[in-house]
Amino acid sequence: MAVAPVVPDTHPPRETRGWYRRNEIKVTPWLFLLPGLLFFATYVILPIFQSFQVSLYRWDGLGELSETGTFIGLGNYRELMTDRAFEISLWNNMRWLFLYLLAIPMGLGIALFLNQTVVGIRLYKSLFFFPFVISQVVVGLVFSWFYLPKEGLLNAGLALFGLGPVNILGDPDLATYGIIAAGLWPQTAYCMILYLTGLNAVDPEQVEAARLDGAKGWKMLWYVIVPQLRPATFIAFVVTIIGALRSFDLISIMTNGGPFGQTRVLSFYMFEKALAEFGFRMGYGASIAVVLFLIMLCFIAYFLWSMWRDERVAR
Repeated sequence: MAVAPVVPDTHPPRETRGWYRRNEIKVTPWLFLLPGLLFFATYVILPIFQSFQVSLYRWDGLGELSETGTFIGLGNYRELMTDRAFEISLWNNMRWLFLYLLAIPMGLGIALFLNQTVVGIRLYKSLFFFPFVISQVVVGLVFSWFYLPKEGLLNAGLALFGLGPVNILGDPDLATYGIIAAGLWPQTAYCMILYLTGLNAVDPEQVEAARLDGAKGWKMLWYVIVPQLRPATFIAFVVTIIGALRSFDLISIMTNGGPFGQTRVLSFYMFEKALAEFGFRMGYGASIAVVLFLIMLCFIAYFLWSMWRDERVAR
């Protein structure tokens, strides 16, 4: 009996699964991300473009922008170039930016001290954690009392050394530095927490190997410990720089922009122009916000580029 040859089937069965089933692995992560992306686009991306638009108008915020606003192009930005208060605010932001970075080495130093097994270390940790959990308003009030010319602890301490009283918050040249010192208190505690977490991930075998090679003290810290703390340092830089550029509440509590407007920063000046009692210049305030956003964007772009570069090297 002859056997018929097997003929290959040139017409495979049609795919019966639906489009979602065939692309489930690719689509599912985006479905989980979709609510967050919509929220981010609505409350972050859209207001950014609206601020750019409003900055091109003279508008007091009453009524619709298209009806009550007057299009003036780059007029608000030209006014910023000759605004002395804007120049002072910008320089104060630069002071905040550079001096606020002191929180990172101070946080590292305290974390190294607390990362030991000595008697009462939990009590010390609680004391250093304390400024991180209290609000900026309380920090501002505490330092305002600390700086009081007659009753403040600062001048009481200076009097013990025969030094005269200093009115920190009343001196236009010192007030900004006094507020930055107040801001460093909780920010140092935050950096300390980041470094304490990072120190728990330090490889003990590398430390032991370095110790056998004779490394100790500053060499051990600089060449063995600090390189392993790079992720914590990166986050500390990002949070500290953004915090410095967003400084507002301490200024509002401690000096309200004074004396003579010498402690203003861009965010506070924007609030005064756009929303304060004698302001309501929404277009001008929006142009200040755009300048502040562009400064932040430089740092954010650099940090994102650094993350992308590190991930590419790790692959």
